[in-house]
Amino acid sequence: MRYLLDTHSLLWALGDPGVLSRPARDVLASPATIIFVSSASLWECAIKASIGKLDLPDVFFDAIPETGYEVLPIRLSHLNEYRALPLQHRDPFDRMFVAQARAEALTLITRDPEIAKYDVALLKC
Repeated sequence: MRYLLDTHSLLWALGDPGVLSRPARDVLASPATIIFVSSASLWECAIKASIGKLDLPDVFFDAIPETGYEVLPIRLSHLNEYRALPLQHRDPFDRMFVAQARAEALTLITRDPEIAKYDVALLKC
């Protein structure tokens, strides 16, 4: 299986995995799964860290490859999917996660109830 972490689930997975649901922890621990992190999520973290809304370790971004997670860049197909999404959620980062998950046939790991309004495979974290 292939999964995409939203920003909160990424931060919890790296910093406080006990906050995640048992199914999410099982997926993250399974060697049979491929876990993706969106470049949009990393961008969101950088923005929030730069304005003081998020405290990240200095090695946060460099450590992502060491986790075994794969960074998913924003592709043209993701932008086309994003543009076609109904405006049911106003957060542009969350909408990008939905677009990427749909375009790449990934299950999105999230706790955001607004994302459930979209036709996308979800795993509640």
